[in-house]
Amino acid sequence: MMTSAIVSLSLAIRSILSNKVRASLTMLGIIIGVAAVICLVSLGKGVTAMITNEIEDLGSNLIFIEPGVSTEQGALVSAGELTYEDAEAIAAANLPSVEQVAPVTSSRAQVIAGDKNVNVTIIGTIPESIQVSSDKIDEGRYITDRDVETRAMICVLGSKVANDLFKDIDPVGQTMRVNSRTFTVIGVMQSNGGLMSSDNSVFIPITTAIYRFGMESTSTGDHKVSYIVVKATNEDDVDAASEQITTLLRERHHIPTGEEDDFTVTSQKKILTSLTMITGALTLFLGAIAGIALLVGGIGIMNIMLVSVTERTREIGIRKAVGAKRRDILMQFLIEAITLSLIGAMIGVLCGWGLAKLVSSIGISLQGLTLTTVITPDVVLLAVGVAAAIGIFFGSWPAMRAARLNPIEALRHI
Repeated sequence: MMTSAIVSLSLAIRSILSNKVRASLTMLGIIIGVAAVICLVSLGKGVTAMITNEIEDLGSNLIFIEPGVSTEQGALVSAGELTYEDAEAIAAANLPSVEQVAPVTSSRAQVIAGDKNVNVTIIGTIPESIQVSSDKIDEGRYITDRDVETRAMICVLGSKVANDLFKDIDPVGQTMRVNSRTFTVIGVMQSNGGLMSSDNSVFIPITTAIYRFGMESTSTGDHKVSYIVVKATNEDDVDAASEQITTLLRERHHIPTGEEDDFTVTSQKKILTSLTMITGALTLFLGAIAGIALLVGGIGIMNIMLVSVTERTREIGIRKAVGAKRRDILMQFLIEAITLSLIGAMIGVLCGWGLAKLVSSIGISLQGLTLTTVITPDVVLLAVGVAAAIGIFFGSWPAMRAARLNPIEALRHI
């Protein structure tokens, strides 16, 4: 059996080498398919890794509380309100699983300094926010409790804002105008890039945002905030902290038992799980699209093998006449089809690897993050394995057709 397989492999290689151009064109579909699978799947895995790293850098023990939403006539509308007083209540409750609480207001505004002006996000917050987030001060200082108490007209700039407004001078100590009000710059944040970058933001004390900018109030006189960020004591306490916060806010908002919350509590852990599922589905989808090229390559192999059987009918008849059995002929053409697939797969692996590395080396930027590709052995093995399976599947019919030829009729073939 081993000798027969070796002979069949030798005949297959000889046949491929004797028709180099035809064999190359036959393998082209497999080459493109394998290269596409490796390149697109590695790209999908790279996006997944990029998003995962970004969220993990922010902290896996963060919890975001946002006003609830509902749907009216197909549009999303606010179904609840969050207030500065809600955040103070969470902090004052000394919940066992909660470490830090930071309320945040967010709005857009035009900022002017000298002859420069930029449109930025104005973030009203408290000193604890820098401990909750992954942001760090590069120059000067951050907001203090005293700034919040006195509603100080000071601000901390994101790195991009600082560069746009004060390119060649030290921003700290400079003044700028926001909505006709003058602010003094006390610090500049380090550039952090990423999906949730604060580089194009200006941070001010939350009380300044509430009282100086006339932020909206609720019917009870509480002051609205855009969202609240909570830092759990550790990753294991995230679920417990979420439950404790939910219970407290339901009591404060007077929500009866059985009714839905008018706020949304989401943890980084849940966000990461959801995004991983989405990017995983995207990777699978990209792989499936690339797999179509492999299918087309398999059809090409079948067509060429059928032509080869017709061209070599007399050769098949001679082999059968000198004692070759049906399984020997079957093995010969099946091995030839598999060999074509595997050679194409190997070339495709090299092309796919090269394309993936090229994408990484170009340094494509996505929301401030550099896109990289992740090539794993399982993807390569899967692509090669599928290519071999396609060779077997699409090579089976031509091989069986060759094996079933009547030797007498085959010998008469010209």
